[in-house]
Amino acid sequence: MKKPRDNSDTELPLRLVRTMLFVPASRPRAIEKARTVDCDFIILDLEDSVLPEDRDRARQTAVEAVRAGFGGRPCAIRINAEGRGDHGLDMVAVRAASPPYVILPKVIEPRQAHDAHLVTQRQVIAMIESPAGIVNCQRIAREPGVVALMAGTNDLRRGLAIPPDAPRSAFSLALQSIVLAARASGVAAFDGVYNNLEDPEGLAHECEEGRQMGFDGKSIIHPSHIEIANAAFSPSGPAVEQARSLVEAFTGGAQRYDGRMIETMHVEEAKALIDRAERQRRQHGGEEKPLV
Repeated sequence: MKKPRDNSDTELPLRLVRTMLFVPASRPRAIEKARTVDCDFIILDLEDSVLPEDRDRARQTAVEAVRAGFGGRPCAIRINAEGRGDHGLDMVAVRAASPPYVILPKVIEPRQAHDAHLVTQRQVIAMIESPAGIVNCQRIAREPGVVALMAGTNDLRRGLAIPPDAPRSAFSLALQSIVLAARASGVAAFDGVYNNLEDPEGLAHECEEGRQMGFDGKSIIHPSHIEIANAAFSPSGPAVEQARSLVEAFTGGAQRYDGRMIETMHVEEAKALIDRAERQRRQHGGEEKPLV
């Protein structure tokens, strides 16, 4: 059953978010830059990108950044995982800042998401980063307060003992399990980060791969990745036109169209693609543009 979600804190539904940019909360200049770039969602990070000795200052900076806002864009604070010394302090900071979302890393059971939601009073984006998390991700996605799952691909690869030089197909079952759990519970699903900062072709390939798996968008670690990821997770101009043509041609039942058989299901898919394109266009402004 699809869970009701409260998006009153932000105008952009999570299912329309294409790019989620991680920004170290210990770097005020990076936070200011994040206000000027074209990503859909800002993640103020208190976890891996922040040195332990900088976390007290980072928490205060994150609270101030959330209160200042990001030009109407949704944001979240990623806290430290349960079991780390900063976990409780991070949750207190999130409750004080009141961003729309809290990102909880290394989730392996629903109870962790429940506790984070209860303490922070924020909607939870649960990061699935381990074999145990994959095994339990359907239960995690059903936990009240959880509104999205995010693949933590680096830790997931390591936890599965997959060599660094292995292709993503080596753990495609794990990634597809995250999408499956999200879809079964009616929540959003986000692909993990791409580590190489100087390989735009590799990034584009991984974004397209994630889109084809069914992810709604992608988490990223550098502003240079925004344009490519935005393009990959936006319906292309030709795809939108093809969808409109299919809807216009449909007369009911099963029929032949453009060399293939279509029925109501295909019309519903086409309408969903058109709706996504139109809502993204309204959100971000401008006309629909063909993407390559």
